[in-house]
Amino acid sequence: MTVTPQKPLNRRSRVVTEGIERAPNRAMLRAVGFSDDDFTKPIIAVANGHSTITPCNAGLGDLTEAAVAAIRRAGGMPQTFGTITVSDGISMGTEGMKCSLVSREVIADAIETVCRGQSMDGLLAVGGCDKNMPGAMIAMARLDIPAVFVYGGTIKPGHYQGQDLTIVSTFEAVGEYNAGRIPLETFREIERRACPGKGSCGGMYTANTMSSAFEAMGMSLPYSSTMAAEDAEKAESAAQSGEALLKLIARDLTPRQILTKEAFENAITVVMAVGGSTNAVLHLLAIAHTAGVELTLDDFERIRERTPHIADMKPAGKYVATDLHRVGGIPLVMKMLLEAGLLHGDCLTVTGQTVAENLADVPATPPEGQDVVLPLSAPKYPQGHLAVLRGNLAPEGSVAKISGLKSTTITGPARVFDSEEACMAAIMGDRIRAGDVLVIRYEGPKGGPGMREMLSPTSAIIGKGLGDAVALITDGRFSGGTYGLVVGHVAPEAQVGGPLALVEEGDLITIDAPKRLLELHVSDEELARRRAAWQAPPIKYQRGVLAKYAKLVSSASRGAVTD
Repeated sequence: MTVTPQKPLNRRSRVVTEGIERAPNRAMLRAVGFSDDDFTKPIIAVANGHSTITPCNAGLGDLTEAAVAAIRRAGGMPQTFGTITVSDGISMGTEGMKCSLVSREVIADAIETVCRGQSMDGLLAVGGCDKNMPGAMIAMARLDIPAVFVYGGTIKPGHYQGQDLTIVSTFEAVGEYNAGRIPLETFREIERRACPGKGSCGGMYTANTMSSAFEAMGMSLPYSSTMAAEDAEKAESAAQSGEALLKLIARDLTPRQILTKEAFENAITVVMAVGGSTNAVLHLLAIAHTAGVELTLDDFERIRERTPHIADMKPAGKYVATDLHRVGGIPLVMKMLLEAGLLHGDCLTVTGQTVAENLADVPATPPEGQDVVLPLSAPKYPQGHLAVLRGNLAPEGSVAKISGLKSTTITGPARVFDSEEACMAAIMGDRIRAGDVLVIRYEGPKGGPGMREMLSPTSAIIGKGLGDAVALITDGRFSGGTYGLVVGHVAPEAQVGGPLALVEEGDLITIDAPKRLLELHVSDEELARRRAAWQAPPIKYQRGVLAKYAKLVSSASRGAVTD
C-alpha cells in the first residue's frame, strides 16, 4: 500500500504568513525564536509529559529535547507544551486512584485543545505512565494531523535475594508481611529495591502493554516499546521519531489512515500474544471510538481464540520488558504472528512503510537459548489470556485475565463490598476464606467515579496465600500487574442499576472462564424484587473534574469514553 506524496500541510504556517493582518501572529512567534524563513516550515506540536511525580515520566524531558533537536534538523519548527500525568503506582489504593482514568480524558482534551487552537501541522507526543498513551492517541485520532507517539521507556528490574522485582512485588509484600510469611526486614528491602530508576513499571503491565499495542498498530517506531528509559537507544529512537514525523507531514499521512480496523486487530493480537493488561481492552475501545472504527468486546474474544500466548511475561510469567527487548522485542513477536497469518501485513505505519515492510529483515523464529518468547508450536498457552465473560451479572460483558491460573472456574458465596477500602479491610483483617467470591461494586466509571484499579486488594490476596482459592469481581478495573481469578469491567456498572448492584451477601456466584460465563444464582423473580427496592446512591462528587466525568462517562463496554 502506498500513499501519493503531497506538499506539506503547513496549516499553522499559512495561518501566520498569509496576509498583513497576520503580523501580530508572526510578532508573537518571533518572541519565541522564529525568523523569516521559519514561517514557511511545518510547525510541530511536541506534547511533553515530563513530570517528577512518577519515575515513568521523570526522563521524558530528555527525550523531548532529543526529538525537538531532530525536528529542527529535519526542517520543522517544534513548539513544546506540557501535559499531565497521574502515577497509578502512587495513587493505588487511595482516593487519588479515582483520577487515574479521568486523566486519560484530561490528557486527550489538553493535547487536542493546544493543537486545534494553534493550528499545528503535526504532533509528537512523549509519554510514560499508563494514561499518557491512550490519552495522546485519542487526541491524535480526534485531530487527524500527522502524528507519532514516543514512549518514555520501561524501568529496569530491581533485585533482591536472586529475584527480579517490580512495583507489584511491593504490593504483594504487603499481604505477605501481614500474613506473617516474610519478616519486616525483607518487606523493607523489597520496598527499597523494587524501583531502581526511571521508567514505567517493568512487567507487561499497562504501560508496556499499551506501548506494545501502539507499536503493533503502527503509531510508534519499531522496537521503541520495550526499550529501557535510561538507555541511550531510547533518546535515539525519540530523535528518529521526530524525523519520521516530518516525512509523514510531507506525505500527508495522518492517524486515521493508520488506525484502521485491521490495525486495531493487529494491536489486540499482539496484546494477547504477550499477555498484556486488561486495560488494553478499555483503551483500545476508546481509541477506536474516536477514530470512527467499529470495535467491540466480541472482536477481542474472536482474536483471543485464535492467538497463542507466546511471551512469558510478568505478572503471570517470569520476565520483564527489558528481557523481551533483549531477545527481539515486539518486532520478533509480530514477525512470528505475521508468518502464521495472524497479522495484517499491509497496514501502514508511521515509518511510511507497511507492517510487512518494517518486519522484512526480522527473524521469524525466537532465538535459541532463551524462553522469554516461545515458539508458536509450543506456546505458554494455546489461546490468548483476556477473556470476555457474559451472563446475568454482566449482560454487556466483563473482562477476565485467565493466564497463570490453577483453576478458571469457581462457584462460591458472594462477599459484598461497596468500596475498595471496605474489601481491603476485610482481606487484611483475615475475614476472607477460601472459596469466597469477593464483589467490589460502585467503583465503575460513573459510580467511583473514575473506575479505580484494584491492585491493592488483589495483591493482598496473593500475599495472603489465597490467590488460587478466592475470586474477585468488580465494575472497577485491574492493574496490568494483577493476576488471579479476577473479573473486571463488569457492565452495566452498579451505579446505573447493573445486576452487580443487586447481589447480596452469601448469594452463590459462578465464574466459568472456559464457558465465558459470569452468573448469579438468584431467580429472575427475586432479582426483580430487589431491583424494585434498589435506589442509586448519590454521585460521590458534586463539583470539579470527577463530577463532570461522572456526568459524561459511558459504560466500560464502550471504553468509558466521554464524548
